[in-house]
Amino acid sequence: MIVKKFIEFMVLKIKGRTFEIDENVDDLYLINLSLSQLFSLMRGLIKVRKIVFLGQNVKVYGTKKLKIGKGVSISDFCIIDSLSVNGLFLGDGSSIGRFGIVKVSGSLAYIGDNITIGKNVGIGDFCHLGGAGGVSIGDDTIIGAYFSVHPENHIFDDKEILIRNQGVTHQGISIGPNCWIGAKVTVLDGAIIGPRCIVAAGSVVKGSFPEGSVIGGVPARILKEI
Repeated sequence: MIVKKFIEFMVLKIKGRTFEIDENVDDLYLINLSLSQLFSLMRGLIKVRKIVFLGQNVKVYGTKKLKIGKGVSISDFCIIDSLSVNGLFLGDGSSIGRFGIVKVSGSLAYIGDNITIGKNVGIGDFCHLGGAGGVSIGDDTIIGAYFSVHPENHIFDDKEILIRNQGVTHQGISIGPNCWIGAKVTVLDGAIIGPRCIVAAGSVVKGSFPEGSVIGGVPARILKEI
């Protein structure tokens, strides 16, 4: 009981939100988890000099353009690359699952704009976030595993020139606050997902969707309103 209360207190202090541990979780499990988190905190203090949690083998590049909030958690084997025009922002209490890639610029020839992740955003394992045309994810949005965003399109109109040599276009991607996005969702350039939307697992999202929409499919469409 003492261990559980201590961890709940620390989550409140570091993450800034209340949290109750299930009564079936035993103290030994919590002690092992706490030790792992302590090492993650030490890595965060060394690499980015802030109260953040970095898992094993996390790679951080372009720290001059990285702005990271209090209590951020970045799990094992992630790559965080902030090379960009306007920076990479990770809000207080946000988290990124294992094997995630958050990389603003996909090419040294076209430096990306920015990625802004709000407060208390949770992103699952194996995500891939590019930020070439700009990406914004609002506060308190929760996102499943294998999530990907692609704010860029290749130009392919001229058949005499290789597609990779025709350049790219950017519109940007905006995802509102308090959304629930299922596993294996892909969001394409120009997509706007309003606040309080739900996106079904496996959807491919392009276009604009108003607040309170439940959307799904390939391509995604409005299934109903909340």
